[in-house]
Amino acid sequence: MLRGKSIILGITGGIAAYKGAALCSKLAQAGAKVRVIMTESATKFITPLTLQTLSRNPVYIDTFDERDPAVVSHIDLADHADLIIIAPATANAIAKLAGGHGDDMLSTTLLAATCPVVVAPAMNVHMYEHPAVVANMELLASRGVMFVEPGTGQLACGYVAKGRLAEPEDIVAAVEDWLSSGSLLAGKRVIVTAGGTMERLDPVRYLTNDSSGKMGFAIAEAAQLMGAEVTLVAGRTSASPPAGVNLVKVESAEQMLVAVTARYDEADIVVKAAAVADYRPVVVSGQKLKKSGDRLTLELERTADILQTLGERKKHQFLVGFAAETEQLDHYAMDKLRRKNCDLIVANDVSESGAGFNEETNIVKLFDAGGLVESLPLQSKRSIARKLLEIVAERLPRSGGMEA
Repeated sequence: MLRGKSIILGITGGIAAYKGAALCSKLAQAGAKVRVIMTESATKFITPLTLQTLSRNPVYIDTFDERDPAVVSHIDLADHADLIIIAPATANAIAKLAGGHGDDMLSTTLLAATCPVVVAPAMNVHMYEHPAVVANMELLASRGVMFVEPGTGQLACGYVAKGRLAEPEDIVAAVEDWLSSGSLLAGKRVIVTAGGTMERLDPVRYLTNDSSGKMGFAIAEAAQLMGAEVTLVAGRTSASPPAGVNLVKVESAEQMLVAVTARYDEADIVVKAAAVADYRPVVVSGQKLKKSGDRLTLELERTADILQTLGERKKHQFLVGFAAETEQLDHYAMDKLRRKNCDLIVANDVSESGAGFNEETNIVKLFDAGGLVESLPLQSKRSIARKLLEIVAERLPRSGGMEA
């Protein structure tokens, strides 16, 4: 997957910069054309000559060191790169990338780049967990930047904790994996629903749930990275949607139903990750309801069952549903899959630590008509989204659904 690829390797100023030499060597051995950009701080840990020897190309450090009058170096490098890898990525480098700074050769090249970017962080565990660093990484991830998470081990500061740079072979494997998955869903139209719906009581009050939209957003992001044309139908959310998808904002279950069914015939894959309200008020007040008496009785009626509607109308589509439960997970998941005519059900017990609403992680089980397909332990929602869509991609040629 790396042969013939033009890769920029950005090395920033941390003690793990020495691993940049091994990473450069492995990329070159895999057939990639490697151009190395070092920050000034990185040169304090490893010499440019080492990277020049391993890459067999000049190493770039100074933005103003223009060697070819026919081009502007950082623009030319960005234009011809198939991928940029920043390893190690310090907290400062991540902050600069998130903030759009351009004060050195690496940061200006990143600003000019349109290719995928892979970041491999390396820093002290407390720095890695600092809210500012976490927020910067979340912002970059929402823009499509990919991360190779640091490992746990002995850090230069003496701690044994998460923060050490992933091993060079793991970074190479992750890059090859991403490159190979970039065409898994090429040419496919994917609809993803996310977030919770809102059922109005009056102009200022509504019924809703705790869904953040993070799982649906992770699926939409993963589908896009796999080459799909993605439409994201989002209700009430507390996270930022991924860039580059066709975003359709809705409020109620009825609006979500209309938005999805209008696009359903042309869809190849539909993943209904939204938490849709089961009931709505029979009467919606046009004015704010005033306080009156000690009790208020609301009459509710069923909303449209979006997943069941899609299952009944299914022709060629591969339909994935979600089941958030608090007990008898397997039983309720299989029952829902059969009743709603889904191809796959993603089930999670929201009472488990790390698997509920508003979490960055999840714990899920995947079911098809034959029962349990795979059980995914606690991991990031992005990892689960990727695994889910890999399974969907494998099954697309023989997708036919089940009888209702």
